[in-house]
Amino acid sequence: MTASDIALEAVSSVGQIPAADWDACARSGIELGPTGSTGAAGDSSAGSQSFYNPFVSHAFFSALEASNSACARTGWGPRHLVAKQGGAIAGIVPCYLKSHSQGEYVFDRGWADAYERAGGRYYPKLQVSVPFTPATGPRLLIRGGVDAERIGAALAGGLVALCAATKASSAHVTFARESEWRFLAGHGFLQRTDQQFHWRNGGYGSFDDFLATLASRHRKAIKRERRDALANGITIHALTGSAITEDAWDAFFEFYMETGSRKWGRPYLTREFYSLIGQSMSQDVLLVMAKRNGRWIAGAINFIGGDTLFGRHWGAIEHHPFLHFEVCYYQAIDFAITRKLATVEAGAQGEHKIARGYLPQTTYSAHYIADPALRRAVDDYLKHERAYIAQAARELTEAGPFRKTADEAS
Repeated sequence: MTASDIALEAVSSVGQIPAADWDACARSGIELGPTGSTGAAGDSSAGSQSFYNPFVSHAFFSALEASNSACARTGWGPRHLVAKQGGAIAGIVPCYLKSHSQGEYVFDRGWADAYERAGGRYYPKLQVSVPFTPATGPRLLIRGGVDAERIGAALAGGLVALCAATKASSAHVTFARESEWRFLAGHGFLQRTDQQFHWRNGGYGSFDDFLATLASRHRKAIKRERRDALANGITIHALTGSAITEDAWDAFFEFYMETGSRKWGRPYLTREFYSLIGQSMSQDVLLVMAKRNGRWIAGAINFIGGDTLFGRHWGAIEHHPFLHFEVCYYQAIDFAITRKLATVEAGAQGEHKIARGYLPQTTYSAHYIADPALRRAVDDYLKHERAYIAQAARELTEAGPFRKTADEAS
């Protein structure tokens, strides 16, 4: 595939792309505008720490694929799209050819069922995402110093061409940045929105500073939950870097398997995945672990970005009141305040997060659908869905826990 001097190629492993080239594209911070205008939020220098998203790093994708968590056998066949200009890698789209819709957190199973009832074949499809990871980040990875508009357009067109080449019904770009969502809409992709619940750092110096912004009943409830979570002799340990031992990974994997088996039927990640990220990116990991009577009983894994702490999954082998809130939400807020991070993304779903200071945040995905009839039906559905999501966000934000008047400070 070529676009004048831009050559496109789909590769079957992240290992076929040099880590330095991948990470140079992932960390550039380039934002694509709706009509191809480009820019970067803040310092536009390539590799700027503020743009660092651990989930789109070469190391993270390598761990997913090398551990056989994301591979053809699990229904995630790598088809990473690479754009080269003058023989050098100028852009990358992390992409998978999928035989199902599991592990995505943007749900299209209803589309698949309707299409197949009408005689169509929905799978395989192309999925542009970080497997098993509902976190916003760049999806069109474009190296600094190139014509980002042209490279972005070539990558968008390349996804459409890759659909035809692989006989895929569609291409789904999920948890993209809003700028990419708008850009892809200009290249024939349908727009979808959803919502998560994120915590925003108001420049707090301590957790108590954050609590002071809440209405009295919410402030008191959180203090009670934090106190009760540590009853029964439970202690909390925040582990990063070399402090995360294989013993800690063994315990956390047990938690993950126990909880994942109940929620999903078959957990997605293998034990080897955790060892690999421990070897290659332990400084980007915050493992919050709870201990009682000398043994680990629960834990949550987070990844540390340039300005965001990304909460992923948690598990437990003992269940204690409010321990989930302490390990997953309050410890994350504490860490973000200490590190002066702007945001905590607490993962998918969960309106219960609102009372704990996590407010609605719109998430974005873009969808190319080859069949015109299915495309029209989905387009009509998405118009109604976007309106519903926007209205729900307004209502949930208004119901948030923050003080509305000065007299609520007591």
